[in-house]
Amino acid sequence: MPDLDFDESFMRFAVIEAHKSKAINEVPVGAIIVMNNEIISRAYNQPISRNDPTSHAEINALRNAAMKVGNYRLPGATLYVTLEPCAMCYGAIVHARISRLVFGAYDPKTGVCGSSLNLHEQACFNQKPKITSGVLQEDCSLILKDFFKERRN
Repeated sequence: MPDLDFDESFMRFAVIEAHKSKAINEVPVGAIIVMNNEIISRAYNQPISRNDPTSHAEINALRNAAMKVGNYRLPGATLYVTLEPCAMCYGAIVHARISRLVFGAYDPKTGVCGSSLNLHEQACFNQKPKITSGVLQEDCSLILKDFFKERRN
């Protein structure tokens, strides 16, 4: 069973990344990838600033990690992300062979790891990461709530 304190300590780094996207007026989602207890990639949402609809925090973190290790597959890696992944990001996580996915806030509209869909339960995927949800959920949710509240005002 995963160590919650361990996961919370790494999720705090993903929260830092989320604040970076908030600072550039992007939806505040941050992600990190850990291998052998070491952060190998940090990233945040940038679809608006990069004019790239695929530039979600998870995708950016996967791209950075793959370049760093020199392989598009990342077995043994854990991806920490502040928001439950969407379908695109979950597909990329599966293709990258991420061993573990840890997320903070649930996304009732587009989250596919238990909220709007359960893609991780579909038989079509030959690889499935172990999923831990709700890590630092309040902190991760608050960043998003504050961001959207500020935008409405």
